[in-house]
Amino acid sequence: MAVPQVQLWICLLLAEAAVLPGGGQARFTPDWDSLDARPLPAWYDESKFGIFVHWGVFAVPGFGSEWFWWHWQGTHDRDYVDFMKRNYPPNFSYSDFAPQFRAQFFDPEQWADVFQASGAKYVVLTSKHHEGFTNWGSAQSWNWNSVDTGPHRDLVGDLGAALSKRSLHYGLYHSLYEWFHPLYLADKKAGFKTQEFVSRKTLPELYDLVSRYKPDLIWSDGDWEAPDSYWNSTQFLAWLYNDSPVKDSVVTNDRWGAGCSCKHGGYYNCEDKYTPGQLPKHKWEKCTSVDQLSWGNRKNMRLDQLLDLPTIIKDLMWTVSLGGNYLLNVGPTADGTLPVAFEERLRGVGDWLRVNGEAVYGSQPWRVQIENATLTICYSAKGSQVFAVFFQWPSDFTLRLTVPKTSPSTNVRIAFSLCIPFTTDGTYIFLLYIQLD
Repeated sequence: MAVPQVQLWICLLLAEAAVLPGGGQARFTPDWDSLDARPLPAWYDESKFGIFVHWGVFAVPGFGSEWFWWHWQGTHDRDYVDFMKRNYPPNFSYSDFAPQFRAQFFDPEQWADVFQASGAKYVVLTSKHHEGFTNWGSAQSWNWNSVDTGPHRDLVGDLGAALSKRSLHYGLYHSLYEWFHPLYLADKKAGFKTQEFVSRKTLPELYDLVSRYKPDLIWSDGDWEAPDSYWNSTQFLAWLYNDSPVKDSVVTNDRWGAGCSCKHGGYYNCEDKYTPGQLPKHKWEKCTSVDQLSWGNRKNMRLDQLLDLPTIIKDLMWTVSLGGNYLLNVGPTADGTLPVAFEERLRGVGDWLRVNGEAVYGSQPWRVQIENATLTICYSAKGSQVFAVFFQWPSDFTLRLTVPKTSPSTNVRIAFSLCIPFTTDGTYIFLLYIQLD
């Protein structure tokens, strides 16, 4: 019986902003119905892979996690309290760590070279974490920023300039709240019926970041204790999308107030290390960290606590197959260096992507995303090409793909010579090309 010819139809759905009579683009209004209808700038979905960088004063103690201050003086966690008793004098305060955050070896050009070598297309730096220390000279954070103390330099600006030379998109992480800021604590005590912290701290800093550095992405966080109405999130986003210097290119996530995650915003994070079990209906991103126990740098991290290269590649491909972006975090040291183990992981990902990036960049989810019939196989598609990535060689030396529907004109190619051995036990990751004509 003749095998029927298979035709693969790709439908591209373009969402367009409303257009006013005369050709002008309609303005977004400060409500979720309007803001959620904004099309996601294409560069983000095409990029697929980015680097997350958690860096701040928390790198100085380098113990536990980037939540050091909160665990020490917020919840009084015994491990953190004992750490301080063993290593610092009785009256030592968290602010005393700031002068030791010197970043004396920070070379933004070297960082940018590593990020570019990783194959990442965008980089997201913490401009301010929940501790409130800003990595630029914020006028709203006097003497608690990287220009007034510690490094005495504009870390946000310096890295941005280096990334721009390499045509890498630049994103800025920004925490809406701060654990111990007096204005925030006062608003919280008032049941968030006052907005002194928002009007005098959060929003001025957000407007300053966008106007000064023109980021391609705003990665919002620290939103969960208060509703978006407290943060004035919709008003800020309406300005960002209508009038900011990056109104046509900027991308945002979904952390804009309690209840917003996985519901409102640009793309969805949903939660840290979010891994859906099936293809989501909305563009999403998985953020995860090479150090499985922390986002910030830990001085006592061990090799067996880090994601190995095969795990990272598998996680990346699983995410891409399900239509997501993969944001991989590294935590630099207080002196401004990238730990060698992190650099090794990033360069390893780049080696794989330089060979197999066609299955990643600009790809789309196929009609079947994951196959688990005999081996785990991740699929992605681009035009009439379907890519099948599998993670071990079949024990009987026969690879069986049960979901592709082939025809006499179907071309199948396996990239034997392009596979990279990752471990001494012979673990490989293979890429199979299927041309459906």
